[in-house]
Amino acid sequence: MGLAWLLAQGDHIVPIPGTKRLERVQENIGALQISLTEDDLAEIERISPKGSAAGGRF
Repeated sequence: MGLAWLLAQGDHIVPIPGTKRLERVQENIGALQISLTEDDLAEIERISPKGSAAGGRF
């Protein structure tokens, strides 16, 4: 779902997932099949607003 969200952010965002396992590559490719609605995106924004992640790793 995270990759689907990134893909929904616009053409200026290019996710580069890394993995060593074929099953994870297939799972990542599956994100292309997920179409998030405006309601989905609004709910994600409500739960985790942009800028809410903070700390040394962000």
